Amino acid sequence: MGIAAASDLKPRGDDAFGSAAASLRSLINADLELVDEEIGICLRSQVDLIPSLAGHLVNAGGKRLRPMLTLAAARLCGYGGADHVKLAAAVELIHGATLLHDDVVDASVLRRGAATANIIWGNKESVLVGDFIFSRAFELMVAARNLKVLQILAVASGVIAQGEVLQLATQKNLDATYDLYLAVVQSKTAALFAAAAQAGAAIAGAPLGVEEALKTYGGNLGVAYQLIDDALDYVGFDARLGKRTGDDFREGKMTLPVVYALGRADEEDARFWRRTMGEGVLRPDDFARARAILDRTGAIEDTIACARKFADRAIADLARVPENAYARALADLAATSAARTA
Repeated sequence: MGIAAASDLKPRGDDAFGSAAASLRSLINADLELVDEEIGICLRSQVDLIPSLAGHLVNAGGKRLRPMLTLAAARLCGYGGADHVKLAAAVELIHGATLLHDDVVDASVLRRGAATANIIWGNKESVLVGDFIFSRAFELMVAARNLKVLQILAVASGVIAQGEVLQLATQKNLDATYDLYLAVVQSKTAALFAAAAQAGAAIAGAPLGVEEALKTYGGNLGVAYQLIDDALDYVGFDARLGKRTGDDFREGKMTLPVVYALGRADEEDARFWRRTMGEGVLRPDDFARARAILDRTGAIEDTIACARKFADRAIADLARVPENAYARALADLAATSAARTA
């Protein structure tokens, strides 16, 4: 059976993505446990605040998707060494550092169902500990003793930072287009997914074509994942997401559901979006009204359909890699990514 057919095997129901992630995790569980150990070592410090604040983020859980991509890609390509664990830990540390910085920029109050570090310890502390975590990530990259993977992850870190800045330029910008939105997502989210998968292939010494296929797989999966995140911000549930729904709306973020809705807005809807997203003037019932407009205009449905297109592209990318259990698990992950509910 070809990898492209893996989408036919995906479990049905609300927890399809969770089941696919669990199946992938079962293949790399021993490696993932070593990643957690490596992260724990990296967060040690004689400055008590650092392990306390960083541990608050790490211990709150998380799907560990990005390091799972690194581990699975390395094993898919036949890697038998141990340096992929260092790279996977570095990927997760980069992700954690960006989350700490994101929560400060966005003034977030919840992350993974718990109060954010910036709420508990403060903005300055969160930024500085985020910087510390970034430095630890780069130490791990160097320890892997592979200049190519160091370059892959270093470049990705720069692209992510650019994506954060670009997102600020789109905030409250009612002229934001699909292309501009996609540029933000590809930089801010998909770049690390892509680098995570590519680094695993690179440390294994995979052929260039396989490495490129896994890179594009990660990038397409990352876009699909973010698109669903943006849809869930309007139609998800706080307890399941581990964060408040409506944060994107309250912060004036021009995500794809709003871009679609604006393109289909009549005069009354356009006035609503100008007041809420453009001017930031919010009333108690505005989020409910925004959800109703998105439903009426088909914006959520079309956002999910767009996510499915990127998920299909991710599955197609795997046609260029060796067919084995890791490839099939990655295909199932992509196939279910547009159906996730958390």
